[in-house]
Amino acid sequence: MSFARLTFIISVALGAVQLVNAALTKRVTCDDGNVTANKACCALFPVVSLLQEQLFDGSECGEEAHSALRLSFHDAIGFSVNGGKGGGADGSILIFNTTETGFHANGGIDDITADQWKVFPQTGLSAGDFVHLAAAVGTANCPGAPRLQFMFGRPPPVAAAPDFTVPEPTDSVTDILARFADAGFSPEEVIALLSSHTIAAADVVDPSIPGTPFDSTVGTFDTQVFLEVLLKGTLFPGNGPQPGEVESPLAGEMRLQSDFELSQDPRTACFWQQMINDQTRMQSQFKAAMAKLQVLGQDTSKLIDCSDVVPQPATFSGPISFPASFSQSDVQQACSSAFPAISTVAGPAPTLAPVSVFQFSLSKLFLIQTFAVPVHNSSTNLQYYISVTLSINGALGRMYLV
Repeated sequence: MSFARLTFIISVALGAVQLVNAALTKRVTCDDGNVTANKACCALFPVVSLLQEQLFDGSECGEEAHSALRLSFHDAIGFSVNGGKGGGADGSILIFNTTETGFHANGGIDDITADQWKVFPQTGLSAGDFVHLAAAVGTANCPGAPRLQFMFGRPPPVAAAPDFTVPEPTDSVTDILARFADAGFSPEEVIALLSSHTIAAADVVDPSIPGTPFDSTVGTFDTQVFLEVLLKGTLFPGNGPQPGEVESPLAGEMRLQSDFELSQDPRTACFWQQMINDQTRMQSQFKAAMAKLQVLGQDTSKLIDCSDVVPQPATFSGPISFPASFSQSDVQQACSSAFPAISTVAGPAPTLAPVSVFQFSLSKLFLIQTFAVPVHNSSTNLQYYISVTLSINGALGRMYLV
């Protein structure tokens, strides 16, 4: 073959590659100036703005963001690869909320379904698209979170999911893994999905202390929860032991029985430990598991990838640390692999305040703000923390002793 002939073939091949790359990277500019890969996604940018304004308090990683993520899981897990356990990620939990919020495992989601129901009719989306877009957008408000995938075009749900599809904190590890396997998830993917607990809080495990966080950095999507679940527990944050909780290492922190048992079980202990202080692993595995979760029961060939409408989360500077007064000696390690080297925050052991909660009056919804106030007892020379919860407008107040 002559040199000229070879040069011609190479130039043609390069040109073809360039054309393919151009087609793959083609972008669409929407009427509002936003840019996306598919024109159909343009309709979602105003919805994202609406969610941030009316649901997420101006793009905050707050109670609504945490709850929206939880709602998406409780919606999607109503599914079985064998059939007969619901339509998966179809939004049935929103449309048939009077049925599904009555299930014991769905305790505490009535507030977020009520909040979403106020915004949902304004969007023109199907319930499934709304629930799972809200989860992706709310999660993006949390520093350190991955940018979740969002697939657009779910049909409306046709029926409520049946009861007993959502694992509970009182369930055994065997039962939890079996339920997830029935929905198509491996033990490693189960642990990946539990990364969500880094920005989560418990409202109904102990009803006397709603909004009790699962780790000490509840506003950051980091691996702190995987570390703190392994620390030796010494206390309960509220009215003694409740079903579904075990002793916590920190005052004001809730440790779920299921989280602790998964961290200790030989089938999952090393998956749990591998997450600690490995932000990249947690982000990538959580993103992949959520991408799978949020299309359960859906015909993905009919969905459009509109992931680029989801805001880009802020980064987490890291690394994580042991809470003050804790160290490697407090770790209940169940995996034989080397434990990561982690420093300790200076100072006394912290007391965690509840995350912000909502309270209803007869005619008005008040936002409650929670903050910790130090109180020094001169007779005993001890310092206590009182978690005070007040409405922003001062109309309501509530106090927790923690």
